[in-house]
Amino acid sequence: MKLANYDLDHPLILAPMEDITDLAFRLVCKRLGTDITVTEFTAAEALIRNIPKALKKIEVRDEERPVGIQLFGSRPEAIREAAAIAEQLKPDFIDINCGCWVKNHVARLEGAGLLKNLKLFEAVVRAAVSGTRLPVTVKTRLGWDDNSIVIMDVAKMIEDAGAKMLTLHCRTRSQAHRGFAEWSWLEKVKKAVSIPLIGNGDVITPADVKTMFATGCDGVMIGRGAVSNPWIFQQAKHYLKTGELLPPPSFNEKIAVCIEHLKLSCQVKTCRKPVVAFRKHYAGYLNGMPNISRLRADLMTIEDLDTAISRLTAFRPET
Repeated sequence: MKLANYDLDHPLILAPMEDITDLAFRLVCKRLGTDITVTEFTAAEALIRNIPKALKKIEVRDEERPVGIQLFGSRPEAIREAAAIAEQLKPDFIDINCGCWVKNHVARLEGAGLLKNLKLFEAVVRAAVSGTRLPVTVKTRLGWDDNSIVIMDVAKMIEDAGAKMLTLHCRTRSQAHRGFAEWSWLEKVKKAVSIPLIGNGDVITPADVKTMFATGCDGVMIGRGAVSNPWIFQQAKHYLKTGELLPPPSFNEKIAVCIEHLKLSCQVKTCRKPVVAFRKHYAGYLNGMPNISRLRADLMTIEDLDTAISRLTAFRPET
């Protein structure tokens, strides 16, 4: 699969997730095997107004390449200008979010709201393409609900509009994260377009990755499965190559990577209490460890980096 200046064979991609896939988490997942990273989605309107927080969200580093900056919006002129601004930060591609299901966004015809207005959807994609020299990619869903599955038309439309890759989360907007992702649509869409197709939705295990690739898609994007297990990328690659499962990460490895992530997060976060902001990640690293409830309770009260590291380092599962 070709993307920008990269030739990628069955790439695994870390999904963009609001307030999760900041630079720190992307760097951790890159070290653990993801092939492509994408920033948290950022409002085009915020970028064109030069909002510092928005600019910080789309900071990228060479060690995470290939990396894309994801934008969202419903005003084509803003998308065009924001794509040009994002290009200056030197990502490898610009991704347009046309799949976010959250109510306040879709009410403004942003994210999955564009699935209710395909003319505007097309205008947004064309605007992004015209605003940058970088490849433009699109992430979307099957349709608004079960009665309006429009992905076949949408896939052809975005290819005609100049997009270079399509990521399909195999649910409708009305499903949000409920129910099951319908992977059978990937095979149909793959036959309808010539641009690379990335599958997304309900990828939790290495076997899921293999099954999704069997639909014919060119890459697999992993979201919530990586939050609960950032080792999923190296585990899946090993499974695809050998048919065997790697042993789960050891207790010491989980703690070491958790501390690595915590330190990185404190380096890159601009919020006043980065250790507090990190609390949402503890569950993924500590899940399944014996006698872990006391440690998790303690970590929920700690606001100082050195204290958090000391508590993590001192813990032993048998205590």
